[in-house]
Amino acid sequence: MTLILAHRGLHDRHRENTLAAFAAARALGVDGVELDVRRSADGVLVVHHDPEVAGHAIARTPAADLPAWVPTLEAALEATGDLLVNVEVKNGPGSGEPVVEDPAELAAAVRASVESRGAHTRVRYSSFAWETAAALVGAAPVDGLLDVGEDALAALARAEELGLSGVNPPLASLDAPLVAQARARALALFVWTVNEDADLDRCLALGVTGVITDVPARAILRRAATY
Repeated sequence: MTLILAHRGLHDRHRENTLAAFAAARALGVDGVELDVRRSADGVLVVHHDPEVAGHAIARTPAADLPAWVPTLEAALEATGDLLVNVEVKNGPGSGEPVVEDPAELAAAVRASVESRGAHTRVRYSSFAWETAAALVGAAPVDGLLDVGEDALAALARAEELGLSGVNPPLASLDAPLVAQARARALALFVWTVNEDADLDRCLALGVTGVITDVPARAILRRAATY
């Protein structure tokens, strides 16, 4: 059965990537949430999508000086309870990040934080930066995140070579051959960002591993009508 992940939590009711958004997604009954993690200037892993918040570059700002609603990764993991969590690690040249971190060092910090909460059995890591994704390979599954326009079939082969567990393709890259090739390679497919009913139905019919969606309540209803 296709899993439903709330994109940055239930952000139609709460600010995205916040404890309230994650708790609300959990209460809704999703299978998991997707969140974004990066490091502050003093090395704290915090959850926020953009490299800047409130006019401050997170990588150059101590965690204590960030808005109170920006949670740490550990607090976010606690708020998600027993849900599956897709932890997208932000890093890599060309990503708009003001600081590009050493993949191995960043991966070690993220894994240590997750493992300190005993959450490694319910976490999937992902990253647009393939070197960072490869550095995360360990006790938890890791997916390569694909940019729009990236060759998805070629990415499957690359993911397999790097020891990753899957790829997270954009909706525009999804088709039946991609699903077939992913299954043949035993690779997971978590598709982003799936919001329209027709697209949700197509993902469900193709049997992708999971959908990352801004409309998790609607996705739950579409899934119930499918299975």
